Amino acid sequence: MIDRRGFMALGIPWAVLLAAGCAVRSEPGTAAASVARGPAVPFGFERLRQRAEALARTDYVARPRPAAEIVRSIYFDTAQKIGYRPDYTLWSDGAVPVRLFHLHHYVPEPVKIHMVTGEVAREVTYSSRYFDYGSTGLESRLPGDLGFAGFRVMDAPGRPTDWLAFQGASYFRSSGAEDQYGASARGIAVDTGLSRPEEFPSFTEFWLDESAGDEAAITIYALLDGPSLAGAYRFRAAKRNGATIDVHAELFFRKDVERLGVAPLTSMYWYGENDRRQANDWRPEVHDSDGLALWTGSGERILRPLTNPPSLQVNAFVDDNPKGFGLMQRDRDFDHYQDDGAFYERRPSIWVEPLGGWGKGAVTLIEIPTDDEVYDNIVAFWQPQSPARKGESKAFDYRMHWRNRVPYPPKNVGQVVATRIGRAGAPGRPRSGSAIGRKFVIDFAGGPLAEMTPRFDITPVVSASRGEIDNGYVIRIVGTNRWRAAFDLHADGREPVDLRAYLRLGEQTLSETWLYQYFPPR
Repeated sequence: MIDRRGFMALGIPWAVLLAAGCAVRSEPGTAAASVARGPAVPFGFERLRQRAEALARTDYVARPRPAAEIVRSIYFDTAQKIGYRPDYTLWSDGAVPVRLFHLHHYVPEPVKIHMVTGEVAREVTYSSRYFDYGSTGLESRLPGDLGFAGFRVMDAPGRPTDWLAFQGASYFRSSGAEDQYGASARGIAVDTGLSRPEEFPSFTEFWLDESAGDEAAITIYALLDGPSLAGAYRFRAAKRNGATIDVHAELFFRKDVERLGVAPLTSMYWYGENDRRQANDWRPEVHDSDGLALWTGSGERILRPLTNPPSLQVNAFVDDNPKGFGLMQRDRDFDHYQDDGAFYERRPSIWVEPLGGWGKGAVTLIEIPTDDEVYDNIVAFWQPQSPARKGESKAFDYRMHWRNRVPYPPKNVGQVVATRIGRAGAPGRPRSGSAIGRKFVIDFAGGPLAEMTPRFDITPVVSASRGEIDNGYVIRIVGTNRWRAAFDLHADGREPVDLRAYLRLGEQTLSETWLYQYFPPR
């Protein structure tokens, strides 16, 4: 379970992680100040790559945790009182001002941060004077070489809000097009969803280069280190259409890795329109993402609505050179959430676009049961078919889009916009023999469906891994340009049922493919 109040194995609460060092909104000071920096040393990605490769040939050594007892005492309330002084903002007058995070209970291991100019880099030397400790009394108790927990890229000079942040293990996130954090990403996933605890490699050093010009863009280099591998990363992040991040990663393996997760995404799904059995809260829906979208190498568009399963579920969608995948928040109607604090309808979708061929493998979706929104219980990543072996290396390039919709929406097919489940049969009529039957109602919109007038020759093409399908039909929803497919499933037993459906007119496919994993009630 990925605990937003315990942040995986590290014990980092995700909501707290966003708030620690972020929620304190100090106003800019009147006088500019500069952070202290170490001597200039040559730097470039090739040097970073060589360092990662050499690091992987040595035994893994866990990073020290300075002032461990004191840092462990910096829980949420205390962390909220510690703010980064705006006067010490890196590149305070540039297009991408950067502020730094203080260590706290949830991120106790420091990272090194360097500023890059041309082909040289200088480390930012830690000082307690960069932080306002408020009434905590911690300033005199902490050592002078404590270090930083991470960094965030601010929206604009003098503004207290940010659009990109790196903090904790290899996690990073963007607030997307509507300035609302939600789902997150990380550098790599190692053995996620297996019977043993997964591994969490960490970014241990960052090199920041803001030389992109006037555009709100920054290049971030990072060194990854973990028990099974080391890696060199380059992120080119720009604030456009929400945010786009081009990632280049080169990985070097200390050990064999059973399940390597490339471009991993993490999110939360508690309940939604399709999974109301879990709803014991007053809000209609609670989730950061509501579906896994796939664009396969063969060109098929797929939407797999997320679920809150009764037990851990791992599903692999086998593919060859995928065009993209992502965790989507398709439902963007405030009325469907009614939460004016979390604003789930504003949470960004994250789309991963492979750059170059990724070959054979599978998009792996892991769903973990949860009973609250404080847990990140959804993980999705690309799992290469070729194994990751000790002494070998792998490289990956991809572009991440943090925005409301997929960056390349299909024009030739409609998309799934809602999934609902209820009793089989017709409302208001006796349901003889349908005690175990369930009705599935799927709404589609866009593509060729948008221009169609009402008609009754569109058919739902439905298949199930077990059980029987009947009562299928398709209609246009009155007063809208949406089309609705409905069918009944009758399946005995408690084993999951895998469902597949799409709309067809003659030989023409009108919609993306809807996939679903249904768990009969116990």
